[in-house]
Formats: sequence, C-alpha cells, structure tokens
Amino acid sequence: MKRTGLHWLAISVLLIAASSANADTRPQYGGTLHIGMTMSASSLDPAEVPDSVGARNLVALIFDTLVTVDASGQPQSALAESWQSVPGDRGLEFHLRRNVKFHDGSPLTAEITASSLRKANPAWNVTATGDIVTIESAGSTPELLQEVTLFRNGIAKRDASGMISGTGPFHIVEWQAAKQLVVAANEDYWNGRPFIDEIDVDMGRNFRDQMNALESGRADLVEVAPEQMHRVVSHRYELLRSSLIELIALKFAKEAASAQEKASRDALRLSIERQSMHNVLLQGAGQPTASLLPTWMSGYGFVFSTEPDRSRAQQLRDQIPGVPSFTLGYDNNDPLARLLAERVALNAKETGLSVQLNASATELRVVRIPLASWDPWTSLLVLNNQLSLPPIEAKAHSLEQLFASEQTMLASGRIIPLFHLPVAYAAGTNLHDWTVMPGGKLNIVGAWLKSSQP
Repeated sequence: MKRTGLHWLAISVLLIAASSANADTRPQYGGTLHIGMTMSASSLDPAEVPDSVGARNLVALIFDTLVTVDASGQPQSALAESWQSVPGDRGLEFHLRRNVKFHDGSPLTAEITASSLRKANPAWNVTATGDIVTIESAGSTPELLQEVTLFRNGIAKRDASGMISGTGPFHIVEWQAAKQLVVAANEDYWNGRPFIDEIDVDMGRNFRDQMNALESGRADLVEVAPEQMHRVVSHRYELLRSSLIELIALKFAKEAASAQEKASRDALRLSIERQSMHNVLLQGAGQPTASLLPTWMSGYGFVFSTEPDRSRAQQLRDQIPGVPSFTLGYDNNDPLARLLAERVALNAKETGLSVQLNASATELRVVRIPLASWDPWTSLLVLNNQLSLPPIEAKAHSLEQLFASEQTMLASGRIIPLFHLPVAYAAGTNLHDWTVMPGGKLNIVGAWLKSSQP
C-alpha cells in the first residue's frame, strides 16, 4: 500500500508540474506592453509620416492595408479579401472585406478606402464601385500589388476636424506628438482581438536609454543598435533581428553640376575603407556594401566591389584643380552616424580630399534608408523616387534589367552605399510569442505578457 501511495503521489506531482508549465506557456489576455523607440513621429497619418522602420511599426498598430505580406514575402489578404487584374493589365481591382469597422464605429467603405489611397498616391487613378476599389497607375503596374502593401497605404478615415481613425488591432488612447503614443486593443478587430490590453510607446529615446529602461523594468521591448547586438545576446534578454533591410549611405542633395564635381565624388567613393569601419565601428554587424539592394534580395550585390581603390581615387583627384572639398552632415542624435562621418573624412584626407563635418549640413549626409519592400523592384523604384532620379522603366522585369537599373542609379553619383544592416529588438522574459518580420516589422498582435500574479 505504501508503494502504491507513493506511486500515485509521484504521478500527482508530475501532473501538477505539467499543468503549471502549460499555464506558463498558454497565452494570457491583459497587461500593458511598454516599448522604447528612437523615432520621434510628429504625425500618425500613414500618408504623411516620413518612412522609417519605427514609423511602419507605429502605423501597423492602428491602420491596416488592403494586402499584407507573410514571412516569405508573399501577398496575403487583409482589408481586401481578393483582387484581380483590370482588363488590359492596367491596374488591380480589390474586393473589400465585409463587416470591418473603423475605430470610431463607422463601417469601412470603398469610397473612404479610395480617398485614403488617393491622398497617399496622387499619381494613381483610384475609383470606388460598390465594395470594389480599382487602382490604375500612370506607368507600369507590375509592382502595384507590392506597393499596396507599403505602410503609406494604410487605410485611414480622415474628417474635417483633422481626426484620423483606422481599422487596425489597436486604437489611439493618448497621443503626444514626438513623445508618446498609447493604444488599446480593438475589441472588434476583424482579425481577432490582440492578447495585450494596451501598448505604451516612448519615442525619441536613444539606444542607451532604451536598454537602461529594459534593464530597470521600465520597458518590455526596445530597439537595439546593430553594433550592440553581440552584447545583448550575452544577457538574459531575447534578441530578434530582421534581414539586412536598412541601407547606410552617403547621399548627395543634388546631381553633380560638372564633370569635375562628378570626378570628385568618384574619388570620395573609391577612398572609403568599409571593412575596417565594419570591424571596428559596427562590431561585425551587417555587411559592407557598394550596392543599393542587399544580395539576399537581388542575388547580385556581391558583384559591386567594396574594396577601396586609392590609386584610382588619387588619379581622379589629380585631374581636379585645387583641393576637392565636401561638407558632410549626419544625425546628431545618432552616435554611429557621427563615427562613420569621422572615418569617411579620415579616408578622404588620405586621398587628398577635404571633408568637413557639420551635423546640420544638407549638401552631403550620412543617411539610414529602410528599404521599402522585400520585393527588389519595389525597393529600387521607391529609392529611385527618393533620389529624384529619372523614372525607371520596369517592363521586362528580368534580373538583367534590375541589375542595369541599379547600375544607372549608382552611376548618377547621388548616393554612395556603405552598409546593409538588420533591425534588432530585445525583450524581457515576460513577453512571449513576438516575432520580427524579415523586413523589420514587429509582429506583436499575437504576443502576450506573462502575468506577475501567481
């Protein structure tokens, strides 16, 4: 009897332990998620806020797009249940999902959807008929479906007073421009109520302040500087990162005004020692690059040499009267940008060029550019527009044409690529089931917080 009793006691202990373990891993509703962010948004309007990974994350909490992409980059239905090509391949027709409501309680309609898309894309011809929204683009339309997934095309309802409402998983509770955003779970969300009750986003915080907040328990989820990723891994935090989705580059405000100016830019490009910057300043994070698109996206990024060619740079410099000079600007709140600017100036000096640093300079700047999409053509077209270069004709959609288009953009002398970096985040042990998409977007709709209550 004693042996039997001990046997059942052991089984009971195991069952209780298993039940406790399941409870620890079972999603729970409730709690407030505290997030740190470097970006300081002055607007939440998808059509107005400047593009950044942080802006994309904020917008995605409040607004839905007609179509989204999954973890493999494939289009998936969102506010649009289905879509089809317009006869003659002039555009796309989107059939709206029914019974979707904005946060103010009003229904999603084709007219409101079309109005939102027109504001974000003045060049599009957008019409509404019944529950169908039709988009026709002035130029080539192969990338139209991918463009619809971009964050600027989040569907927003705007009223005459300036109030804005979305259909997303969270609705706005409190908004202090450039400082704080508080959102609460949308109880009637068409894709299921989020587990987390509320999200409090603290904006304008540098990476160090964010990490201090995580360590002190004032934040649950923060951004991590790429060069600091190796340190976070050694701590107890969970670290997730995207694919190489952010381009760090030197960007000129205007095209070269003369052949001599073009030659001086080429000399600057050929003088840059990317590998040493990568090893020392970036601590091995990301990859040095001389291409606009990362190799994982295009397949050919490695073809562009990242090695400096000082002899050729000096030959170009010797053809220019006087000492070619540049004034290089950078984000004063970005320590890495300043360090990179200093190293670029040092490399240039070794080649006989003069680079003066001035954080507010606009002629030439160290910039961070988040690539717009996982689709290489979409990313290249958006970047081409950002550089105000002549339109790219993407008719054949071949790898050869993609490569040729990128070569043309680089030959313009408007941009000098330096590195491709991932976007990284760290979270405490109380946050579960959060993920990061390859494009850097946080996926926290299905995430949940473990309660501190027994």
